[in-house]
Amino acid sequence: RNEFLDLRGNYTKPVLWSRSYFAGSCGGAPLEIIKQYIQNQQG
Repeated sequence: RNEFLDLRGNYTKPVLWSRSYFAGSCGGAPLEIIKQYIQNQQG
């Protein structure tokens, strides 16, 4: 926050991200492939 003081006026709350969720389709991909993808995204 201290590094980007010029952005302070753009945000009314003291946080950058809000609570939210994402829902998407995997186009019928097998469950194992989806699990592998999620594990790879988590590091």
